[in-house]
Amino acid sequence: MRACGTTSSRALALALFALGLCLTGPAQAQEDLIFRKSTVWKMLTPNDKLAVYGVDDPIVEGVACHYTIPEKGGVSGMFGVAEEVSEISLACRQVGPIKFKEKFEQGDVVFRERRSMVWKKMQIVRGCDIKRNVLVYLVYSDKLIDGSPQNSTSTVPIMPWGGVGEAPKCSDWVR
Repeated sequence: MRACGTTSSRALALALFALGLCLTGPAQAQEDLIFRKSTVWKMLTPNDKLAVYGVDDPIVEGVACHYTIPEKGGVSGMFGVAEEVSEISLACRQVGPIKFKEKFEQGDVVFRERRSMVWKKMQIVRGCDIKRNVLVYLVYSDKLIDGSPQNSTSTVPIMPWGGVGEAPKCSDWVR
């Protein structure tokens, strides 16, 4: 009886692992490491750090986001098996003339990254505040089983770049 329970438990774990891999498919945007800053010194293993990354919105040209995440050091961090914490900060800005490449849906994923071997991922998603013509970006982390309330929001008012022309309306690009 016990062997049967163990086999079904392993099958369930394997199925959840495969599901986790499917849910954390490749991100649409590519991140750039800006810098890291040590926060906790460790004598024989890597330090705990804060890492700042930049990412361009792959659908909205002229918008860049920067996010800061803690990276665990120690033995588990050294071998890449540490479950990273959920605290992530986000700032997005208009960095050039805004041009929409294609239509998008509210809450579309801009960037996704795994924060643990299987269960946790971080996502940056995009929306449009139609009334105010503002792009809204939300970063959050979630776990496959119980989720996480940790999040941060940043907004990008769509303005004419260089005072030339009229700013596009994000409402024209939302499906």
